Amino acid sequence: MMDPSSGGGGGEGGGSSFLSAWVAAASRRHQHLLDKATPHVRRRWAWLGVLALVYTVRVWIAQGFYIVSYALGIYLLNLFIAFLSPQVDPEIHEVVDGGPGPSLPTRSSDEFRPFVRRLPEFKFCYNEKTDSSHDQIQICSIHLRKAALH
Repeated sequence: MMDPSSGGGGGEGGGSSFLSAWVAAASRRHQHLLDKATPHVRRRWAWLGVLALVYTVRVWIAQGFYIVSYALGIYLLNLFIAFLSPQVDPEIHEVVDGGPGPSLPTRSSDEFRPFVRRLPEFKFCYNEKTDSSHDQIQICSIHLRKAALH
């Protein structure tokens, strides 16, 4: 008997390599679509608003799933706070470094440091869309289970 990991043509190794090739191709395609969507900020926010509206209407029509929505709301609030927060907090930075906090440049040779977010806008939208989609799927599966029981 040949070891499939040695590449000896064992029948068991073919399915695994096909699956890994398919996952790699799907991952490349997904990354390509994300790269194409990066410059379209307004469309991303519009799509996010539509997705939030669909989720809200679905929960309202179902008259339930408030705990799922509550957990999603807490998570989205956490994302929003990270989106609005600076990457380096000046108060903590002052305590850690022991010196004065950041100040505006006074000479032309001083480096200007713009506001850098802890969570970039693209990652904020991406995380929000994925989690809203996962909750949509969760609500749909619960509906299907209820329909199958009746």
